Amino acid sequence: MANAIFVNMAVSDLKRSMRFFEALGYSFNQRFTNDEAAALVISDTIFAMLHTPGSLRRFTKKDIADATRTTEVLLALQLDSKEAVNAMMDKVLAAGGKEAREPGDHGFMFERSFEDPDGHIWELFWMDPSAMPA
Repeated sequence: MANAIFVNMAVSDLKRSMRFFEALGYSFNQRFTNDEAAALVISDTIFAMLHTPGSLRRFTKKDIADATRTTEVLLALQLDSKEAVNAMMDKVLAAGGKEAREPGDHGFMFERSFEDPDGHIWELFWMDPSAMPA
């Protein structure tokens, strides 16, 4: 059984992407960060490897998706509360991210969505499973 996830994604300007995620309060594991890739630490078991296109090319023969034009994945991060979702979204917007769609409030779940500087879509959500309808 897997015990961690490393999401690998292309970014057009590695330093800009690092500044963006640092503004959200995240850090980078310097042991796995250089001029071509950076290890974004999301939690103890969740990481995103931000790669320059040349760096990511080493791992695939397929075309690398341009996230400003197409969606390859939606990355969803569960936060502790609705207030935490809104607070993170405030940081996202202040750091230059764009809201991807209108917030959704389903009673048992609240969600917001943003695009990072490279167009990758990140979902922020809070969920109370005990409040889910039967």
